Amino acid sequence: GEIRDGALTARRPFRSPHHSASMAALTGGGMRAKPGEISLAHQGVLFLDELPEFDPRVLDSLRQPLENGEVSVSRANHRVTYPARFMLVAAMNPCRCGHAYEPGYSCKRAPVDRCTADYQMRISGPLMDRIDLRIEVPAVTAADLILPPPAEGSAEVAARVAAARDIQLARYAAAGMPQIRTNAEAPSALLETIAQPDAHGQKLLREAADTMRLTARGYHRVLRVARTLADLDGAETIGRLHLAEALSYRALADDLRRAA
Repeated sequence: GEIRDGALTARRPFRSPHHSASMAALTGGGMRAKPGEISLAHQGVLFLDELPEFDPRVLDSLRQPLENGEVSVSRANHRVTYPARFMLVAAMNPCRCGHAYEPGYSCKRAPVDRCTADYQMRISGPLMDRIDLRIEVPAVTAADLILPPPAEGSAEVAARVAAARDIQLARYAAAGMPQIRTNAEAPSALLETIAQPDAHGQKLLREAADTMRLTARGYHRVLRVARTLADLDGAETIGRLHLAEALSYRALADDLRRAA
């Protein structure tokens, strides 16, 4: 009922529910079970702005769908399963006031470290473990808006992404798994074959697994991201640089500062 006149579309969905959304609105359900936002975003993007403002129980309901690409809704007299293979994109402030990392800022609520920790702890560890890319975006000033646009625009990036997706599609078709189209969908057992790092990369991964205390899920997700970075470079083998970049995306900004 979301597509006008019931027509077919080749446009990927983009859903951005408000942070007051209930669990039924996000995952599906209700008196007469209907698909939720994560199913309406199937094969597209689910954007959650102000992530810590969502109810923690609602956010944790995303954990299983992020793993298996579907969500099951059970009622007293029936059970229904909806597809939910979506890309989760989320945004948040570092703290409730939003100024924690600005130079020279002094938080009036509490010490900055405690203020940011209290706010960010609203997101559970298991959910954060399922978020592969974590990037701190500094505030944009008026002077930044005057700068000329970057040399590489969206069209050039889209072409590189499309080429990498074609590489992945051909890889899994050759492996006899045409139903798999991206590295994100590949089973963990297959990663040992398609995402085997070179000797230097293997050494870095072992060291990082101990230093960053990677979970088994985190380990496999690092390999998926590194494989995709290698595909973007057109490289057959995952190198140390690909793994280093993938690992840097799993570290929060304050972890990077402490490491520096």
